[in-house]
Amino acid sequence: MIETLCGQILEVNAAASALVIECAGVGFRVTVTARTLASLPSPAFAPDGTRLETPPIRIWTHLALREDAADLYGFADREELTMYRLLLSVSGVGPKAGLSILSLLPPKKLAFAVANGDTRAIAKAPGVGEKTAAMVVLKLKDKIPKQFPQFFTPGASDEELIRPAPDKKAAAGSSAMADAREALATLGYSRSEIAAALKHADEGAEADEIIRTALSYLVKN
Repeated sequence: MIETLCGQILEVNAAASALVIECAGVGFRVTVTARTLASLPSPAFAPDGTRLETPPIRIWTHLALREDAADLYGFADREELTMYRLLLSVSGVGPKAGLSILSLLPPKKLAFAVANGDTRAIAKAPGVGEKTAAMVVLKLKDKIPKQFPQFFTPGASDEELIRPAPDKKAAAGSSAMADAREALATLGYSRSEIAAALKHADEGAEADEIIRTALSYLVKN
């Protein structure tokens, strides 16, 4: 497996988002993400057309093998490569689709989209439809936090912190508990009595059911 390439850039094809890197006399054609392409310097030439020596660049790579070809895909850093390989683990996401998604959404933005179930943002990538975007969210919502815990660290700033999408069911349950608590207070029960009664109620139930359970407990005690 070719994990990295380090060498001189011989050629850049912005339209194809590809470049040729010469390493020890061998030129490798690598297709890269838009983010990676933007981070790389252009090859330098003298007025007579002679290529000038420039500091070597290093990119992380993924080798995709097919029956009739071996294609190299390049990334600015290990983070981007890791996210790319996670995308390839999703059924329906091939090397080109994975590159398309990362060209539109860098790792942190993709993590945010997946955490929030934003399939529309992912589906905007060329060659990626709503069904594929939905599969990306479904398959990676648990894997991304494990691979990129830094995106979800409580100590991060508000701009950096990614928060998973709110649990609608849990939110509904919290609202029902609040309604039940208010109804019991209206009936004259104290805070301590209400707190004790609600411990026996199902937090995910409807407010009416919670109230009935709580009243049943309060009547018996």
